[in-house]
Amino acid sequence: MSKDTEVDMKDVELNEMDQEKQPITGAAGNGDACSPTSIEKNGSVKLKIPEETATKFTGLTKEELLKVAGTPGWVRTRWALLILFWLGWLGMLAGAVAIIVQAPRCKDLPAMNWWNYGPLYQIGDVQAFSESQDLKGVEEKMDRLGQLKVKGLVIGPIHVAPADKPDDLKFVEISSDAGTLKQFQDLITAAHKKGINVVLDLTPNYLGTKPWFSNVNITKVVESLKTALVFWQNQSVDGIQLSGVEYVSKTVPSLWADIRTIVQNNAEGKRLLIGVTDKTSAVEVSDLQNSTGVDLLLSGVFSSKSMTARDRADAIELLLSSHNQTQLAWIIGDRKEDHLATLVGPDMVPFYQMLLFTLPGTPVFNYGDEIGLGNEGTKYPKMLWDSLDDKETNGTTKVEKDQRLSYSSFFKTLSDLRGKERSLQHGDYIPLVNSTSTLAYLRRWDQSSRYIAAFNWHNETVALQLSHPDLPKQAVVLVSTDKDTLAPDSSVELSSLELGPDQAVLLQFPYIA
Repeated sequence: MSKDTEVDMKDVELNEMDQEKQPITGAAGNGDACSPTSIEKNGSVKLKIPEETATKFTGLTKEELLKVAGTPGWVRTRWALLILFWLGWLGMLAGAVAIIVQAPRCKDLPAMNWWNYGPLYQIGDVQAFSESQDLKGVEEKMDRLGQLKVKGLVIGPIHVAPADKPDDLKFVEISSDAGTLKQFQDLITAAHKKGINVVLDLTPNYLGTKPWFSNVNITKVVESLKTALVFWQNQSVDGIQLSGVEYVSKTVPSLWADIRTIVQNNAEGKRLLIGVTDKTSAVEVSDLQNSTGVDLLLSGVFSSKSMTARDRADAIELLLSSHNQTQLAWIIGDRKEDHLATLVGPDMVPFYQMLLFTLPGTPVFNYGDEIGLGNEGTKYPKMLWDSLDDKETNGTTKVEKDQRLSYSSFFKTLSDLRGKERSLQHGDYIPLVNSTSTLAYLRRWDQSSRYIAAFNWHNETVALQLSHPDLPKQAVVLVSTDKDTLAPDSSVELSSLELGPDQAVLLQFPYIA
C-alpha cells in the first residue's frame, strides 16, 4: 500500500472518531450544546441488562385444590367453620326473639276522632271577630287560628232567624250581617287547608227567648232543620252545634233521632254533633249526655264562681266514671254570655287555660279567651287584633298589649303540648291531691312521658305532698303561671311542691320501664 493510501485511511478513522464526539441535539435541532436535550456520546457501548423475573403466586390450580379438598384435615376444618356459622346465626335469632318477648308491649291506642286531638274555638259573632265584620274576615284570620293549633272552628249561628218568628226561619240562607254563601264556602276551603274542621251552629231561634220556639212550632222547625242539615253537609261542613238539646230530645224524640242519624252516620268521615245545655250539675249533665247521644255536650259545670277545687275534682271524676273521656268537653263561659276573663278575672286566664288543656276531654274556648278578652258590657266584645300585631296599637296600652301577648304565648304552648303528647290527649287521669283549695292529678299513657298538673286556688302559699307508686322523687317544670317561683326546666321535689297563691304548674317526668 502506498503512503498516500495509508494517510487517507488514518484521516477516515480520525473523522469517524470526531463524529462520535459530536453532540446530539434535541428535537429542535438547533445544535446548542447547552440545551438540556443535548447528549454527548463518548463512544461507550450501551448494554441492555435483562430484568429479574419476579416470582408471583398465582394460587393453586383446580387439580391441586381438588387434591387438597379431599384431605381429612381440610374436611374437619370445613365442618367446624360451618357449625360455628350456624351456631352464631341461631344465637342471634334466639337473642332477637328474647328481646321482643321481654320488651313491654305498647298499649293499643283508643278510638279517637278529630275533635279529641285539640281545642275547639267558638266564634259566636263574626262581626265582632274581624275587622271586616263578616265571614271573609274570619277566613283572613285562618293563619292566626292555625298558630293556635285549634282542631275545630265553631261558627255562628249565621242563618236568617228573626227573633221568635218561626215562619221567617231560613236555615239555608246566611244573614246579610254575616256575609254570603260564597264567603262561607271560601272559609271552609281555607280552614281545611290548615287542618281545621268547621262546625256550624244551627240553633233555630238563637236571637229569641227559646232556642226551639214553642211546642206548637217545634215539629215544623225540626223538619225544616233536617232538610237544612243535608244542604250544609253538601257544603263540606264537618259538624253541627245545637243549643237546648234537652228540650228537643224530650219533646220530639223520634225527630231528634233523625237529626242524629243525618249528622253522625256518615260514610265519608265522622261528623261532630255538639249539644249545648244550661245545666250546671255534673249529675244532670251526665244523664243528658247519655239520653241525647251527642258526641260532645257543652255545659256550665265549670262556670260557677262558687265552685271549690274539691267541687271541680268531684265533677271531673263523676263524669269520667260515666263516660269515656273522648265524649267529654270542658268550657268556662258561653257563646252568648261571659268570656273566660270576665268569669275568672284577667289575672287567672292562664290558670284556667292550663286546667282546660290538661283535663281528659276536649277543651273549648270562645274567641278572645286566648288573650284574656273580657265582655266589657256586651255579649260579643270586639276582638283586639291590634294587641297581637307589631304595629302601633289603637286604644291598647303597652301593658295591656304585653299581657295579651303573654296569654297568647301561654295558650299556644299548652295547645301544642295537648296536640302531640299522648298522655295529655287520652292518658289516664289519676287524682293526687283533692282539697277545697288545691287540685293535682297525674296524666299518663303507656310508655309516653308523664305529666302532673297542680293548681292552688288559695290566697296563700301551699306545700303539696305528691305521692303515688308511679311518681319519681323529682319532676321538671314544663309550664308555670309564675316563672319567678317555678322557672321552666327547673327540677322540683314532689314530696314538697310549693305553689303560690292562684298558681298553676305543669310538671313532666319520663317513662321508666
